[in-house]
Formats: sequence, C-alpha cells, structure tokens
Amino acid sequence: MTSSLEFSPGYVELLEQLKTRIRSARLQAILAVNRDLIQLYWEIGRTILERQEREGWGAKVIERLAADLRHEFPDMRGLSRANLFYMRAFAGAYQDEQFVQQAAGQLPWYHNVVIFTRLKDPELREWYIRACLEHGWSRAVLEAQIETSLHERQGKAITNFARTLPAPASELAQQLLKDPYNFDFLTLHDEAVERDLERGLLDHLQGFMLELGAGFAFVGSQHRLDVGGEDFYIDLLFYHLKLRCYVVVDLKMGAFKPEYAGKLNFYCSAVDDLLGHAQDNPTIGILLCKSKNNVIVEYALRDVAKPLGVAEYRLAQVLPEYLKGSLPTVEQLETELRAVERKVMREA
Repeated sequence: MTSSLEFSPGYVELLEQLKTRIRSARLQAILAVNRDLIQLYWEIGRTILERQEREGWGAKVIERLAADLRHEFPDMRGLSRANLFYMRAFAGAYQDEQFVQQAAGQLPWYHNVVIFTRLKDPELREWYIRACLEHGWSRAVLEAQIETSLHERQGKAITNFARTLPAPASELAQQLLKDPYNFDFLTLHDEAVERDLERGLLDHLQGFMLELGAGFAFVGSQHRLDVGGEDFYIDLLFYHLKLRCYVVVDLKMGAFKPEYAGKLNFYCSAVDDLLGHAQDNPTIGILLCKSKNNVIVEYALRDVAKPLGVAEYRLAQVLPEYLKGSLPTVEQLETELRAVERKVMREA
C-alpha cells in the first residue's frame, strides 16, 4: 500500500502542498521571533532614553545596566554595553512604534544598526529599509549599497521607456537602471578595449550581477545572432525575471555616440525575432559607456522604436605611473612594522 502511494499523483501533490505550508509556517515563525526581538530592543532603548532624560543619568548607567542584565539573563545574547547603546540610538532614530513594527521589525537587528548608524536622514533610512525588504540584501550588500549611494543612482539612467513600454512596466524598468553603475571591483588601464571590460565583468560576475540588481538572469556573453546570413555578437545577454524580457547589454570604453543607439536598437529587434517567445515582453537594451552627453543621448533615443537606456559606469582608479615609485612596497611596510613592534617591546 505504501508503494502505491509513493507513485500516486495525488500523494505527490499532497506532499508538495504540505512541504509548502510547513516552509511558510517556519518562515513566519522566524519573522515573528525577529519582530518580537526588534520590538523588545526598541522598548529597552526607549525606556533608557526616558529615564536618562528624567533622572539626568549619564552613560555610566548603561554600563551598570549591561552588567546587571547579563547577570540576570546569562543565556541571553544582545545585552552587552555596546548593544544597549545601539538600542538607545535605535529608539532615538525611530519615534513611531508602528513603523518599527511594520518596517524596521522585518529586518534583522544588525541590518537596522547599519541603517540608523550610517544614515541620519529619516527618508533615506526608510528608503533602504524598503529596498532591503524588497531585495533581501545581506548585511554586506546593504553596506555596499549605502557606501555607493544607491539611492542617488537608482532610476537615473536616460531612457525612452516612458514612450516605448506600457505602464507599469515602464516605471519598473526605469527603476531597475542606475546611473552611474559602480564597477569598483574592476581596474582597467586607459588603453583597455571593450573586450577587456567584458572579460573583467565576467571574471567578477557575482559583483556585476549584484550591481545590476535583483531579477537579472545571465544568458551569455558574445551571444551569436544569425541575421540575414551574417553573424552578429551581443556583448552580454540577460533575461529579467520580473519584466519577462531579454536584456541586451552593450559595452563601450569611450564616450557615447549617436550611432550606438541604432546598433543597440538592431540587436533588440533581432533578439525579439530570433530568441523571444510569444509571452515575452519587448527586449530592453542597455548601453554602458564611460561618459555621455545627456543632450546627445536624449536626441539619439527620441525616435528609436525599441526600449533603450544609456548609463555611465565607474571603474576603480588605476594608480598613476609617476606615483608608483614614490610609494612603499609591501615588503618595506612589513619591515617598518616589525621595527615598530621591536621598539614597543623594548619600551615595555
């Protein structure tokens, strides 16, 4: 009887249904525990703030509280002096308890710590909280996005999406693009060509995908298209899971030129016909260049039929040759460090 159940379509369906419900329940339980913890930390911080203001207590009371609370709850983590200071700062940053419950409470504690310690503007704090919840960033990713001022770059590329894509797809596509893109994981010399940039991005594909954002699925590089018996090659080809369309990325090491828009428009048309399916939305083209004149880009995109966007990218700075000889080598730094350590030991 058990054997027949194992091969029964009804049993398989039941098993999958129960798996889904159990996973969902476990996730909800984890989220509930996290919300309760964040709420507790906020209440502790608010209580400390109120009593300090009322009694005129200084920072030493937090040290005493940390010691006494750890003694009372030795198995509970998070009651250190530093964390109590974070709780007080957390309560000071967010006066609205409802916002703490509904937004900040959905993030892990140290995600919140990064946001309220690194950002002072309440609107920016909320922006990054919402972005974290939408994209599921790790703490390291969150720190990188704040460091590179994602809020200033998101949705800033010049595009013709409003004219070539229906709403709300045009708004979503616009928000997916940045300007400039931050490729600080790459270091290329001035004489590098497009293939060097492409190879560098492929060698650091994880960093590149992170900078592109959520939803991009990598299809391939130098993707071949046979158009009219001739071969054409797309630098980088992606498929976007939310927009349900292919995304063609064309790379340029120099400044934007109007003719680049025509070539990218051609690639998008070819991808639509040769790779697209009936359920796919129109292919989007993204041209990444080292620099651009915004007026020229707007003219170049004005009458183009396909949805295209143009953005700049930033690379890590290469150390100028004239400075390289004036800076100490790793070996010299290590020798100097050992000398300092020996001096410290003698003086001790």
